[in-house]
Amino acid sequence: MNATAAMAVIQKENPRILIVGNAGQLGRELEKIFVGFGSIFGVDRESVDLADPAQTRELVRRTAPDVILNAAAYTAVDRAESERDLAYAINEGAPRVLAEEALRRDALFVHYSTDYVFDGGKSSPWVETDAPNPLSVYGASKLAGELAVENIGGKFLIFRTSWVYGPHGNNFLLTMLRLARERDRLSIVDDQIGAPTTSIELARATHAIVTGILAGRFGAPQDWAGLYHMTCSGSVSWFGFAQAIFARAAELLAIKPPALTPIATKDYPTPAARPRNSVLSNAKLQARFGVELAPWESALDETLHVLRNAK
Repeated sequence: MNATAAMAVIQKENPRILIVGNAGQLGRELEKIFVGFGSIFGVDRESVDLADPAQTRELVRRTAPDVILNAAAYTAVDRAESERDLAYAINEGAPRVLAEEALRRDALFVHYSTDYVFDGGKSSPWVETDAPNPLSVYGASKLAGELAVENIGGKFLIFRTSWVYGPHGNNFLLTMLRLARERDRLSIVDDQIGAPTTSIELARATHAIVTGILAGRFGAPQDWAGLYHMTCSGSVSWFGFAQAIFARAAELLAIKPPALTPIATKDYPTPAARPRNSVLSNAKLQARFGVELAPWESALDETLHVLRNAK
């Protein structure tokens, strides 16, 4: 075996993995699940300003990764309406630089996007070939990031997901549990449908796909590079999700469920419009990689068990 071939094997067996946004709810789970697989370099917003292209570029060149997992994003959906430039700098500018640097290094680049690229007007699950039509600055900035990564090309994966939550960070589950301790009654939107997806399940699926690619199980980049939907299976409204949370939390976390009232989107106005139907089809992901995330109900149970065990 020549020196070049030997180096390739070493890199495949002990890859250098850069996790951007490692302090966020997805980044924390990615860092946890990739421990022991390679050399991990995690950075958060305190250590690099992703709105600064020079800092982002320097980060990649300093860490010299074989894999870049971009779990960072500007996710303040309503605030993005008044912070458009910042949302685009982080959601489009940073992925563009990361994709450029990944291509320069011939590294694998994994980027996450959102159901908010769609307008929600379709009655059936969205597929990857459906035309995006974002209703908000946040959705438009995430779509711009997708397009930037696709245009640069190389060894890239874009995973669109929806309604992400987990045992850490700011998310619907933790907000519901907090409000249950503060209020006796809650009004929850019941005419927006989606697939609640845990950061734990996203990390597991990402790990399975990345390790498979590095092991050569999925063929050459032209066989797998591209855009995929990645969510837990099933669907529910926000109201139904809240009902499920409190039914399970009452037993697992000894939380007294508040009385819930279903309301329409029009009765809960927000600066940014939300898609009515956020359900994404995972058929392409399953067909290409053989990966299927858990049903949202069992993923919720697991997350509540994690919270209970953390007490």
